[in-house]
Amino acid sequence: MPSLDDVYRKFGVASEAAQLLETELGNILIFAGAVDQNLIDEPNEERGTTLFKKINRQTLGQLLKGLESSSESVDHFEGLLAKALKARNRLTHSFYRQHNIRRNSEDGRVKMLEDLELIHHDLLDAYKAVMRLSGVDLGKVPLNQLPTGHLPI
Repeated sequence: MPSLDDVYRKFGVASEAAQLLETELGNILIFAGAVDQNLIDEPNEERGTTLFKKINRQTLGQLLKGLESSSESVDHFEGLLAKALKARNRLTHSFYRQHNIRRNSEDGRVKMLEDLELIHHDLLDAYKAVMRLSGVDLGKVPLNQLPTGHLPI
């Protein structure tokens, strides 16, 4: 039966998926903003920094609204993104409150893990869709070819 550590671990995995989604949405919006402001051909450190800071402080909901108003077409997976936003908000703001004392029993922890699995699935589906906007189909990348460490910045 699952331990409380298993629940905490899965919560962390689901949180990572939410952050990956936020990061990729931010990357898309930074690139779109850089193109719109002609920062690719005419770099400008001040405008680039302003653009980055503006996008970096946005919530997932704000990033999604920014994506909707950008030139990127998300109509075909708007439902996935809305579902991911709802899942992420529930994970971050109310997951433990909703499950409350379930953490104290094996059956309760099973229910918590099942819920976290659904949340994680919703977040990953949205992340994969957003990655396809960037030209990366994660479903076609062999797992043994993924990098296992961080690349230098």
